[in-house]
Amino acid sequence: MNETLATFSQQWQPQLNSFIEQQVNATVTQETLRQSMCYSLMAGGKRLRPLLYLATVATFAEIQPSDLQAAASIELIHTYSLIHDDLPAMDNDDYRRGQLTNHKQFGEAMAILAGDGLLTLAFQWVGELASKSAPPLPTSAVAQMVTILAQAAGPSGMVAGQVIDIEATGKKLPNLAMIQELDALKTGALLTAPLQMAAVRLQLAAQPTQALIQFGRHFGVAFQIYDDLLDYAGTEAELGKEVHKDVAAGKNTYPEFLGIAGAKAKLHAEISAAQTSLNDLAADVEPQLLLSFLSYFDKDSGQ
Repeated sequence: MNETLATFSQQWQPQLNSFIEQQVNATVTQETLRQSMCYSLMAGGKRLRPLLYLATVATFAEIQPSDLQAAASIELIHTYSLIHDDLPAMDNDDYRRGQLTNHKQFGEAMAILAGDGLLTLAFQWVGELASKSAPPLPTSAVAQMVTILAQAAGPSGMVAGQVIDIEATGKKLPNLAMIQELDALKTGALLTAPLQMAAVRLQLAAQPTQALIQFGRHFGVAFQIYDDLLDYAGTEAELGKEVHKDVAAGKNTYPEFLGIAGAKAKLHAEISAAQTSLNDLAADVEPQLLLSFLSYFDKDSGQ
């Protein structure tokens, strides 16, 4: 398989976007709520999380129509988290993905409800994989996928990480291990979940499943370090959001703890570890597509 992240994204991102827009429009009947949900969903995100799911499936098998729905459910969770993160009570941001944040466009109450709608609709879409999808997945597999997504998004994952982040804002965490725990929960969990869900969908054995999980964890750490570095060096046009806010707010980041050079060295180490993780896939499995996701870190980071 010689596909790269760029070519894979060009093929599948339009299909993901079309599926998401059509299904939300068909499902959400309340007009203002639908507009608010679609406003953030269709604002041009990178779709890395659903693409990770699809790329994992494509590494082992042919992508089915049901896989688009599974992948899209992950994007709903991610977009919900962005809407809520931007709220005045949280990060209080004015811009996201190059446009006004949801609460600036629709008001705080509607933004909260849009996030709630996306969160719950995501689990509806995963649940439907056992009955309404083509082809339907085994009920036991769907139950596992629901559990993985809930653990990644909920109080054992992303929500827990957000709580730690809020409580630690303005306070310097005492060691790197605590920053790693914070980021593994807040960011890494939802980047690892797509690979775990795909492994369940594919009914993979323990060894390749663990290899994919390790890849996801290292990818998640690299993603957070890269994002931290961009917050120091990036521009608003590049990021589509306000820059340097984490720096100004006293957030605990890798550059803050390790320095710019140390953070870049840690980024390279995590990329290398992610590459090594996929050595444990079966000998007849070509990991090049998944490895190409690491090219995401090649640009604009100054390393």
